[in-house]
This record gives sequence, structure tokens and C-alpha cells, in this order.
Amino acid sequence: MTTHPIQITPAQCRNTAHVQMLDGSYWSAPHGTPLEAYFKQVYPEMVPSVRPEESPDKCTVIAALVDGTLRELTYPINRDALVRPVLLSDSDGLRIYRRSLSFLLIVAAEELFPGRKITIDHSLPFGGVYCAVINGKPFTAAELAQIRDHMHQIVAEDAPIVRRITPLDTALAIFRERGDDDKVRLMESRKKDYLVLYELHGMQEYFYGYMTPSTGYLTTFDLTHDDEGFILHYPQRSEPNTLLPIIVLPKLRSVFLESSKWMRLLGIPDVGALNHAIRDGHARELILVAEALHEGRFDDIANAISKRQPDVRLVLIAGPSSAGKTTSSKRLAIQLMAHGLKPYPIGLDNYFVDRDKTPLDEKGELDYEHLHAVDLDMFNDHLVRLMAGKEVHLPRYNFLNGKREEGDIVQLTPEHIIIVEGIHGLNPELVRAVPPESVFRLYISCLTQLNIDRHNRVPTTDMRLLRRMVRDAATRGYSGLQTLSRWRSVREGEHRWIFPYQENADIMFNSSLVYELAILAPLVEPLLLQIDVESPHHVEAKRLLAFLGWVEPLRNAALVPDNSLLREFIGGSILRDYTPGKPNLEYV
Repeated sequence: MTTHPIQITPAQCRNTAHVQMLDGSYWSAPHGTPLEAYFKQVYPEMVPSVRPEESPDKCTVIAALVDGTLRELTYPINRDALVRPVLLSDSDGLRIYRRSLSFLLIVAAEELFPGRKITIDHSLPFGGVYCAVINGKPFTAAELAQIRDHMHQIVAEDAPIVRRITPLDTALAIFRERGDDDKVRLMESRKKDYLVLYELHGMQEYFYGYMTPSTGYLTTFDLTHDDEGFILHYPQRSEPNTLLPIIVLPKLRSVFLESSKWMRLLGIPDVGALNHAIRDGHARELILVAEALHEGRFDDIANAISKRQPDVRLVLIAGPSSAGKTTSSKRLAIQLMAHGLKPYPIGLDNYFVDRDKTPLDEKGELDYEHLHAVDLDMFNDHLVRLMAGKEVHLPRYNFLNGKREEGDIVQLTPEHIIIVEGIHGLNPELVRAVPPESVFRLYISCLTQLNIDRHNRVPTTDMRLLRRMVRDAATRGYSGLQTLSRWRSVREGEHRWIFPYQENADIMFNSSLVYELAILAPLVEPLLLQIDVESPHHVEAKRLLAFLGWVEPLRNAALVPDNSLLREFIGGSILRDYTPGKPNLEYV
């Protein structure tokens, strides 16, 4: 067989970079050309400043993945690369949009009403974030209209948002001069001697994430007066070009007010304050007080159920993944016993229909999260008979063969309260045969979270993801990558079966603990660092590591009480093998 030698010849040094786009096309431009320029040329209908009038509803390019790494649109391309657009309909794109919009709000408010400091507090499920003035009178509806108009003016001028690498000493001087104590506290944990600041209209601010290149991208928003604060309203991923209607959520609001009260009581308004407390040796006291607040809340819930006796015979507990439902249900059961009641837990999973009757999802796979994966007729019949004091033969679901088998024979007394934990607990269809006055519904989730500072939020979803990652690694042997890869489908199920019904709860319980980031950080960081740079989930791992880098780790997990809700995730819970109302065979 004749082989021909490979010809290698001298070549001229190129001063251009070749970029391959999502559609497979190749484009060339001089070294240093920013990503935004490429997208203006290749996808003009997706860039606001050049979008044709006939395509106003095209989803906006917010950032890009360059060889798998998330980059801002100002990022210069200096070598050949594979480029994928990040849209407003993507999770990373929406985060960048919200962050940039918050900066726009802060600048517009400061230019009209200098000196009034805004805090960006908690998110709202319809696409918004609650904000407030913390050092003066709240904005009136008329003042908010002025700020909104000014924001639109800044958007119309397409003002640049400039990224600046700033010496840490210089950044601290800026924060001190403005009286930004939250950022000064935060910088005490800064290990690098520089900080990335963003500048808009001459105002420099820190944000722990990327921005849009200019204000012209921030076309969809609103400001709405709300009690003592206001709502910054923005699009959701599902509807990236419109604003969803504002929904009044009084029970969720009460949780936020309670959380603010707890933060003031603990003296921990942000991550910087938490770091300060840990460094000063106050971690034990902080943990004990935070746990006492949780215990008091469980007692409040048990008391509310006790006051509705003899009517309430069924307590339904629902909440999203890693909310802490299992430990919460057991701690509530203990408080019910302290009130003279007898809790009896029933597993909703035992009422699954046989596997061949389980509904299928859009992919044709078994959907165990579907409401009709539960035998509603049998479940309701058993509940009604149990509450009437009749003998019931409970089922037990065999997950190996996918069929129900016979379980315990049970007969309850009038002092018994049935406790059922499951994702459908707030859906009225679950217990359609049970009289409404007999049911008490409890919603449990991380409803608030300690933010990095006044302007940098930590989503509560992130906290649940970190909890789940630590628990999956400890109890199921899952890697961080495996947990991340499942998270999207978990979230889709929550949006379908849990969140629409949360206001049906009689009481909402906020399961977050002010100190838990410090405990989780050293446990979850190794899991995130193991995710390979080539993985599609590396961007998400890098984002989580970025904000965990601000947290002072608390490595002494022994400080966490053995009945803490946090033990459900880090291990060592005294309640793990405890079943309320049944004997612990280890001691019988």
C-alpha cells in the first residue's frame, strides 16, 4: 500500500478568529472582536439594538457559551472558538437580565432620589423581586412612576454597562464613602486583591455575576407599589418577552415578614454578617437561637392544629424537593404529642397504582409525580374509614415489582391525627372525599435565604439544590454531576404539581436556617469541583462555587443539633429511623 507523506508548509500568522455558530456556520473577524458584534451580524433579529421591526418577539441573546464557558457579550474573541448563544429564555440568560435590571433600577433611583438605599430582597413566583428603601421613607406610587420612566430613558439611550477590574482597596474606598456597610463586611472575606465592578452612568457597583453589555437589552420590566416596598417586575423564561400578571400571595408575604423579623433578632442581615459572627466565635449561639426559632414555629403549628380539635383529623404536608419535609413532619408529630394528640403517619407512596397503570410523561416515561399515579379512590376511602374509627387494611407498594401488597391492619381512635407527606398535599383533588374542615395543610420550603448583600440575591432554589447535592452524595452515592443532571426535571415537576397550590396551605413553614450556608459550603464544594470542564453542567457548578466563595465555612458540624432539620441533609439525625406513634424496636 502506497502512502503519501503529509505535506507541512509554512503559513502566515492569522490576525482573525474563526467562530462556529449554533447553526454550523463559520464567521471570521479580527482578533479582539467582541461577541456582541458577531451576534449583531449573524443573528440581528435576536439583538435589541438591531432587531428588525417585523421580529419584536424574537428571544434576546443575553450572553454566550464560548467552548462551553459562559461569557459576557463584551468578551473579545482572540482565537477560533465554538459559540452558542445564551438566551433570555435560558436560566443563565434570565439571571444576567435580572442582575442588569437591578443595576438599572439602583442607578435610576439614585439619580432621582439620591441617598435613599434600596435593598433587593426576595423573589416572587410570577417573575419579580420585592424591593424596599431601608434608610428613609418608602417610595410613593408617583415616585416609582418617575423611576420607571427614568429607567426607560436610560434603556432608550442604550447606555453601556462597563466591566472594570478594580483594586480591592479602591473598591472598599468607594463602598465606605457611600456607606455600603454590607459590602464592606463582605469584603473582609475577599481572598483576592481585586474586585470586578460594573459602571453605569458613572455609578460603580459590585455584582457577583455577568451583565448585559448595555441597557438597551433591558426592555421588559415594570415597577409596582406594594405596601411598604415595591416590586421590580421582569419576564419569566417561559414568557421572555412579556410580564406575567402579578399574583397577590398573602401567606407567602407573611413568611417574608416573619423572616425579616428573625433576621433582625439574630442580627444577621447578609452573608457578610454571618461571616463576621463565625470569625468572632458566635457560631454556637447563632445556631442555638436559629434552632430555637424553628422549634417555636413547630409549636405554633401544633398549637394551631390543637385549637381545631376535634375537627382536624388529617394533616397534609407538601413542599418541593429538599425542603426538609421528612424531618419537619416528625418534629411536628412530636409537638402534637406534647399537645396530647396521637399522630399516625401514612405513606402516600404506598397508594401508587400498579406500574402498568402509571401515567406517562411527555417523553413516554413513567411519571410517578403525576397526581393520578396515586390510587385516589382507595386513598380517600381509607382516610374516611380511618377517621370514622373503622378497621382498614393499609397497602404497601413494592417498588421492585411495581405492585401493591397488603400492609398493616389499622384502627385509629378519635385522638389520632393522620399525617400524610407528599408533593400533592395542597392539591384539593388529593382528598376530595374528606370534609374540608377535617384537613389541615402545611407547606414547607426554603422560602427565604440569606443574601450576599443588599443587591446580590441568593435564590432559594440554589439552597435546596445544595441541600440535595450533599444528601445525595451522603445517602445515595450520587456525584454532584448526577444531582445537577436530574435537577431540571425535578424543578419541572415542582412547577406543575406543587407551586400552583402553595397558597392553599393553612400555614407555610420556612425551613431555611440562617447559618446553613456555612455548614453546607465545605461539604458541597468538593462535589462541585469534581464536575469536569467538558460537562454541560460545568457552567452551573462554576456559578454555585462563585457565590459559595463568599461564605466563611463552618467545618464543625457537631455544632448542629441532632434533631435539626439540616441533619436530614448532612446526616446524623436522631429522627432518621424514628416513626411517630410507633415503637422504636431498638429499645423494645
